[in-house]
Amino acid sequence: MALHLLKLCVGPASIAELEARIAQTRADALAQARDPAPAHITRMVPTRMSEILGGGSIYWVIKGTLACRQTIAAIAPFTGADGIGRCRLVLDPVVIPVSPRPCRPFQGWRYLKADDAPADLDAATADGLAEMPDALRRELASLGLI
Repeated sequence: MALHLLKLCVGPASIAELEARIAQTRADALAQARDPAPAHITRMVPTRMSEILGGGSIYWVIKGTLACRQTIAAIAPFTGADGIGRCRLVLDPVVIPVSPRPCRPFQGWRYLKADDAPADLDAATADGLAEMPDALRRELASLGLI
């Protein structure tokens, strides 16, 4: 069973904005002949790295709602130019919407067991939730209706 990370998404206010940021970062990287793979840089290295690399994802909390996920392809610890240790989480570029659920703010990341992870949304399994606008999904989740 895979272990996942739960992280606040700072900046984007919707899944569409997160996808746009990923696309822009990819285009910039390609223009500068850098690796275009999406990555998230964090200060700490996950201590349970081997469990995460067995099919884990990073679940993004956007505006107080656990909204989507990206598969974690690699975890690469490194030392920055300032001599401080950091960690690069290399992510799959595909953002997968999940069944929304309210989530309180927290610092850093939290581990999320596979049994506690929300289900992916797609047209076949979500009765139209995947096509619903992000803000509407968030509102319905905050009311406890989905």
